[in-house]
Amino acid sequence: LALWARVEGVEPGDLHRALWEERTLVKTWAIRGTLHLLPAADFGLWLAALGTYRHYLRPSWFKAFGIGPDELEALIAAISEALRGRELTRNELAVHVARITGSPDLSAKLEDSWGAYLKPAAFRGQLCFAPPAGQNVRFTHPETWVRELRTTGEETALAEVTRRYLHAYGPATREDYGRWWGISPAQALARQRARHDVTEVDVDGRRGLLLAADAAEAADAQPAGAVRLLPAFDPYVVGSSRDDTDVLASEHKARVHRPQGWISAVLLAEGRIEGVWRHERRGGRVAVEIRPFGAPGDDVRAGAEAEARRLAAFLGGELELVWS
Repeated sequence: LALWARVEGVEPGDLHRALWEERTLVKTWAIRGTLHLLPAADFGLWLAALGTYRHYLRPSWFKAFGIGPDELEALIAAISEALRGRELTRNELAVHVARITGSPDLSAKLEDSWGAYLKPAAFRGQLCFAPPAGQNVRFTHPETWVRELRTTGEETALAEVTRRYLHAYGPATREDYGRWWGISPAQALARQRARHDVTEVDVDGRRGLLLAADAAEAADAQPAGAVRLLPAFDPYVVGSSRDDTDVLASEHKARVHRPQGWISAVLLAEGRIEGVWRHERRGGRVAVEIRPFGAPGDDVRAGAEAEARRLAAFLGGELELVWS
């Protein structure tokens, strides 16, 4: 649905084909340890950047997850060996890890449903997802799955990731970038200022960093009248500042950024979050419920209803729309 909201002509089966047949997208644990779909052509770049993660090497991490540094290194090495040339379910991977390490305790840790012990292997470029086997996820090694894995240096990768973030989300503060990448604000500031093409700008009293090459275009930008229904966990909401009241009024923050890390599907008008929504398939119908934060204007209502019709057509059902 995130692609549907942005790309004309996307069909429901396109994502499946890109992931599991064409292999132009790769599924893995990436930024902040959350699941992402990354372009295969850029996968080496992202792996180099993710290789700078060190949080799982802290004593607090080892204590929280009941594993020692040597055990973790042995586990990552065993995962890497087991997955080369293979596509394994979690249970199958655990069997191979037990055989390689001779440690049933280490293999048992792979049963953790949140993938806490698998994520370090993903950050190190030793694991990615393979096509599922029925309801069971499977894993493989990136060198087995990605047809042409181009690697790069960590600092080069970090600079490029930072540039892309600022190009997509700027103007952004160091806190914004740090939250997005999962590092401290101090680390984020040093990384942002390491590039010579970054400038500081003021947007109605809120200061942030922006690529210098984007500053003129941003200053000249005019409202386009865009209204979108963005799905849950949409990148626009994840990457935007939670404290930017120009994007989301503070009194509605709890309706979007909910407990346990849940991020609602949102009604977006002119870049501003104006409500939340949900949808459900009911046989041959697509039920859409939109809950605006206030009384929407005629243009917003018309735009949202057009989006709902477009969604029903995309999902192949008859629209059943409710405003509440």
